[in-house]
Amino acid sequence: MTPPPARRSRKSAQDRKAEIVSAAIRLAAELGPDRVTTQRIADEVGLTQPGIFRHFPAKTDIWVAVGEWIAPSPSAQDVKGGFASASADPAQQVRDMVSRFLSGIARHPAIPAILFSRELHAENEQLRAHFEKVMTGRRTKFTRLIEQAQVAGQLSKAIAPADLAALVLALIQGLAMRWSLENRGFDLEAEGMRLLAGLLSVK
Repeated sequence: MTPPPARRSRKSAQDRKAEIVSAAIRLAAELGPDRVTTQRIADEVGLTQPGIFRHFPAKTDIWVAVGEWIAPSPSAQDVKGGFASASADPAQQVRDMVSRFLSGIARHPAIPAILFSRELHAENEQLRAHFEKVMTGRRTKFTRLIEQAQVAGQLSKAIAPADLAALVLALIQGLAMRWSLENRGFDLEAEGMRLLAGLLSVK
């Protein structure tokens, strides 16, 4: 007697949402975020478009979830106490944060395209506001750590903490864009840490 076919286990709503977000990120790397459609996402995960909209009422909601996955909103404790760096050394925490951000971009090449897509942000105020909040949190945290490192004599006081924090963020963003435009042709993290060492050594 032939046994009945095994029943396929249904994925939880949380798992389906994670799958949809992951598919959107993969497609953004392959096609560019502005060319990602809900139909392409549905095809990628094996759902219908109505199936996608059962989990995300609108396409903009998918991108907000993608944004939160790429850069979770920092809590007040994150900004005050550090982004889970194991080092108590403020200058090393700056290096650790930059290294972590760059290695994350290298693992997920769609990140620069999503972060810098004018079309995506123009159509999605919630996503734009989310990234603005994240960048403000990161700038605040870098400023605090740089100020602490300057007081400890680890970094020069030639550049104001807020200005140096802005330069560190500009390094990350500019290098990520260059890496993307140059078809990921160099080691992003290694190049970033090399440039950061020069920036932090300013007398």
